[in-house]
Amino acid sequence: MSGTNRSDSRRGRRVTGIRTKPGTEDSRCVSLLQAVLIWMIGAGAMFCFLKSSGFFLPEWITWEKKTVLDASGEYGITLERKKVTVIYENAEIWTSPEGVMVQDMLSCDIDCDGTDELLLLCWKKGRYGEHKPFWVERDEKEWSQHLFVYQYVQGEIHPKWMSSYIGQDVAKWSIREGIPPGPRLLLTSPDGESSSWFWDSWGFTKDKENTTFVVFGDNLIHESICRYAFLEAVEPDEPDFRFLYESIREEIEKSDIAVINQETPLVDNPALYGGYPRFGTPVQAGEAIVEAGFDVVTCATNHALDRGKEGINTTKAFFTDNHVRCLGIQSESDTDDRPYEILVKNGVRFALLNYTYGTNGIRLPEDNPHMVHLLDDENKIANDIKRAKEESDFVIVFVHWGTEYAGEPDDFQRKWTQVFADCRVDVVVGTHPHMLQPCETVRGDDGHEMLVFYSIGNYISAQPEESCVKGGMASFTVSLTKDGFRVTEYNLLPLKICRGEGGRYTTEF
Repeated sequence: MSGTNRSDSRRGRRVTGIRTKPGTEDSRCVSLLQAVLIWMIGAGAMFCFLKSSGFFLPEWITWEKKTVLDASGEYGITLERKKVTVIYENAEIWTSPEGVMVQDMLSCDIDCDGTDELLLLCWKKGRYGEHKPFWVERDEKEWSQHLFVYQYVQGEIHPKWMSSYIGQDVAKWSIREGIPPGPRLLLTSPDGESSSWFWDSWGFTKDKENTTFVVFGDNLIHESICRYAFLEAVEPDEPDFRFLYESIREEIEKSDIAVINQETPLVDNPALYGGYPRFGTPVQAGEAIVEAGFDVVTCATNHALDRGKEGINTTKAFFTDNHVRCLGIQSESDTDDRPYEILVKNGVRFALLNYTYGTNGIRLPEDNPHMVHLLDDENKIANDIKRAKEESDFVIVFVHWGTEYAGEPDDFQRKWTQVFADCRVDVVVGTHPHMLQPCETVRGDDGHEMLVFYSIGNYISAQPEESCVKGGMASFTVSLTKDGFRVTEYNLLPLKICRGEGGRYTTEF
């Protein structure tokens, strides 16, 4: 019988296939185990190699490639293949340390000493370095992100600050210039969240994430309010207005920036004191505003020229001398157009503008048409805002407008609201109607979103109308978001003006 299948008569059974020699199965198992073991050792070695070389670093990292010069033009810095090389006088003087992979680099005067520093955003193994905290026994072996700062010193590169793990992932970074006391380092995370950092003696400090504003309405010092201030005087002819702001001191202290609309001009000549219709408010009212802690006063109102140039000069000089930003008016000697002021807080540059619809028929001096900022020329105001935006991160317009004693915005307010929104203003706060009007968000023609408080009413006044005793405190918070600096929270808290015993005026929440 041919083939491999045959009958074995001696054992009475059929045998199929080829017999295996003794020990063959065991040998195959050993060989397989050896192969698996060798593969595992090789795979482990490859894994360790890849890990040590940074192969498993996050996929969101973009490894930059660039060449720049420092501010002096003496040092050429090149980032290529995760290494930085510095050239000085046509010779290579420095390369980034071994074991460090550079994601990006910047050259800027981060510490404001007049010379650039070299900043590296880089990766290395371990969270710390040579100088780890005393409570850390052993550094980690995982890759982590760091920020290194070096100095250019007479043709050499010296380490200035070598950070531990910075506490957040950074996908990209940039420098924001022009922010006192020095430039900001803007760090953006992989999910788009941003934070602002500044150099603080030794290392970087994170700016406060939010800036809070409180804004109060018309500070309208009628004659009866003034009379009570004289009754409060400790010294003769030195009226004391501090009682006006006692109820809001806590709100002022809690806020980063506090603003009030100083409706009436300050004067230091008793002959110019007066109430409605031509106001002249003792300068001591300004002293109470300063003492209360206000940071900004808005002075472009319909009563700004009630005491002519003297009232403007006194008001502007007083607040400026006391380090309170005085908006909307310019002194007689200041004939250049200065439509806005820049106020820096928490690393944010705020541009503040202030306009009034008019000055009760009193004409501006021909030799100083900018003495009071008027809401009249649309093209000029659009240009004012454009200039302000170029110098700032956030634009706020304080505007004196609308119809007195009206609970809703009029056509004039609506028209200018749209103008402001189209110019990409961020917040508008209105005064003048002497009563509360709504607040809302409005979109410009490009979709830009703007918050507007049409009228926040009176802060203090002796007006007898019931509607005039109800005002409000506008509050809003500005935060750094993935879309830039934006309003993240706002509110309009009602206030009520009360007249107590002896004619004492107060404002209550």
